Amino acid sequence: MLSGPQSAPPAGGGRGQLGADRHAAAIVRTADGEAITLFNPTIIESAGEVDEQYEGCLSFFDVRGQIPRSHVIHVEHTTIDGRTKITVFERGVARLVAHEIDHLHGTLYTDRMRIGVEPIPVEQYRGTGTTWKY
Repeated sequence: MLSGPQSAPPAGGGRGQLGADRHAAAIVRTADGEAITLFNPTIIESAGEVDEQYEGCLSFFDVRGQIPRSHVIHVEHTTIDGRTKITVFERGVARLVAHEIDHLHGTLYTDRMRIGVEPIPVEQYRGTGTTWKY
């Protein structure tokens, strides 16, 4: 599993990035330090506002892109002990979970960008001074 210093930003990894044979989205660390692991996750409902925030990815480490995502997602998944469960994620954690579930289904964040919007270099992104706002 990926890990890092507590001061690192929220991060995650999906099956394709972690080399796992099983569909698992591992949200390595949320902003408050929580680790989340979801087996065979599927977003079954999206709710609340949709906003655009910059996202980055290990697949495109040198650019950032503005991605529209719902503030609330309902995810059906299997727990570590084999139970099927529905968990509701909100705001920044919903964004992280949705991003990792996308990887499991072969979708990259650049596939979710609005038509005509291009990723920007990470140096330009750093110059914006923006972080996720909720």
